[in-house]
Amino acid sequence: MSGNIRLLSDTLAAAKTEGRSALIAYLPAGFPTVDGGIAAVKAVFDGGADIVEVGLPHSDPVLDGPVIQTADDIALRGGVKIADVMRTVREAVEATGKPVLVMTYWNPIDRYGVERFTAELAEAGGAGCILPDLPVQESAQWREHAEKHGLATVFVVAPSSKDARLAEITAAGSGFVYAASLMGVTGTRESVGTQAQDLVARTKATTELPVCVGLGVSSAAQAAEVAGFADGVIVGSAFVKRMLDATDDAAGLEAVRELAADLAKGVRGTA
Repeated sequence: MSGNIRLLSDTLAAAKTEGRSALIAYLPAGFPTVDGGIAAVKAVFDGGADIVEVGLPHSDPVLDGPVIQTADDIALRGGVKIADVMRTVREAVEATGKPVLVMTYWNPIDRYGVERFTAELAEAGGAGCILPDLPVQESAQWREHAEKHGLATVFVVAPSSKDARLAEITAAGSGFVYAASLMGVTGTRESVGTQAQDLVARTKATTELPVCVGLGVSSAAQAAEVAGFADGVIVGSAFVKRMLDATDDAAGLEAVRELAADLAKGVRGTA
């Protein structure tokens, strides 16, 4: 296991040793600007996030709700490029020494070139990639290059996934498994739902990989609830919404730092 993916695995293992879930934050690169996005990643780490997923803004983010779609649109209109995503990863890792992954749809990687993308992500210090729309059966080329460069390949499982399909997905993945807590797009919700706990149990029956839950978590109470059965709690839309609602960039950074601190208490059961 090379250094990049090892940092991710060690971080998840350390949280488990502490008897808690890891807090994983999601923020899109280039939002509100490239520099502002880098500052936001640093702010959520400063607040208490263990791991950050940097989103690669996409013009057709079919799995994302309106909050992240809005942020992606701002980033794309600002001219964000894959080079800016790599810079975001690099500067965040250099500043914090903590694991940073990229979350992206497959199309941008396919157009950019798999070898080029994986080589650049590894060189930037990235720990791996979350690929929500890449079918496992079509992932051999990606996994070959990711493994060569020491990158984790994180696949997404859903409540609709049958047990045999879960086993196929988890056998192909590395780093951790992203369990979508419910069917539908990303966004904050009043309740995370009981589907998540069942999905985590079924997923854990197929793998030794940590299982982290995302989609719908926005409060310390929800984070504590999910932390009761998952190895990691993933929060995205709530962070992005705080930045969208802020009166200026400085207020946005303070808002996401405060939310990270609140959620960090939630995963520790100290909220």
